[in-house]
This record gives sequence, structure tokens and C-alpha cells, in this order.
Amino acid sequence: MAKTINELELKEACIQAAREVIAEQGVEGLSLRDVARRLDISHQAPYRHFPSRDHLLAEIMRRCFEDFAGYLDQSASAASEDELRGMGEAYMAYAAQKPLEYRLMFGTPWPEPAAHPELVQHAVHAFDVLRQQLLKKHGKAKHAKKQAELEAMFIWSALHGMATIEQSNVMQHLVLSKGVQAQSKNFMMHMIQTALASSNSQDFLGHGA
Repeated sequence: MAKTINELELKEACIQAAREVIAEQGVEGLSLRDVARRLDISHQAPYRHFPSRDHLLAEIMRRCFEDFAGYLDQSASAASEDELRGMGEAYMAYAAQKPLEYRLMFGTPWPEPAAHPELVQHAVHAFDVLRQQLLKKHGKAKHAKKQAELEAMFIWSALHGMATIEQSNVMQHLVLSKGVQAQSKNFMMHMIQTALASSNSQDFLGHGA
């Protein structure tokens, strides 16, 4: 006989069960029917909070992005000497500590965003944190906003690339010199700082479209 759960518990139980399904079977295996079966509740019960499987997935992803953005905010504030580096290190730490959440955010096709504005809001916050840190550096310089956004894209690409590679199966099969893997994140951070310090970005922006 199917269980009965109060409404608040039902919503949270569906989210937790969905995360378990995703962890075991991937996003492709997620359905409201499987969530209900896992919770031993009526097949119709999850629909009281989630009109579709995409609505459930969107809520899980929204929470991931909200948690991610909060983690970056807190870490950047704590790194008073170099907030930008602190944020980069926090990005890598989050990806390593929460690989499922990281894959959901950056490796999963989004549900229709127009139907889930809060998902978009929390997702772009992570980029905005990075952009604002760079805008502080450039102040009122010519093309400051565009320069900050280009640098933000460069930094995000480097961080995402490293985080994705470290989570990939191929990483364990690489034959690397002693110390390379352990030093790779610090080396990447150093190269990002070097690139930002030495880039002739004003000349590039002056000739850009």
C-alpha cells in the first residue's frame, strides 16, 4: 500500500529521491514514476509539486546553482588578500567535493529556461560574481565592462576545463611526471594571473568589433 507523506516532506522527499536516481542512473533515468516507486507512494503524488519531470530537474539544478553561488560568495569574501584567486580555488574545491552537483550544473541540458526563471537567476550569479571581481580591478578604464567579461570567460573556461578533466575517466590513465597532477591546479592559477597581468587587452579591445 502506498505511503502518505505531508506536503512539505513530500516535496523534499521527491527531490532527494530524484537525486538518488540521477546518481545511480544519470539524468536520462529520471522520471516522476521512478521517484514515486522509490518512495513507495502513489504515482500521482509527485505531480502535486512538480507538473513534469523537467520541473523537478529544474528545482534540483536551481538548488545546485544556489549552493554553488553561495559557496563562491563566502570563499571570495574570506580570501581578503586575493579575492579572485580565492574564488578560483573555491570553484575547483566545489567541483571536487560535489561532482554530482557540478555535472548537473554544467553537463546537463537545461529544462526550458523560460519556465524556470529562478534557475537562470542562480546560474548567472556565479558568472556575475566573477565579473564583479574583475570590474573592481579595471575601475573606470575604457572598455572596462567588456574587458572584465572577456577575462571572466577566459578564467571560467580554464577552471571548467581543469575541473572537467579531473572528473573524467581518462585522468586515471594519464602517465604524468611525479608531482604534475598535484601541482596542476596551482600552476593553472599562476598562469591565469600571469595571463591577466601581461595581456595587451586594451589593444585587442580597441580593434575588436
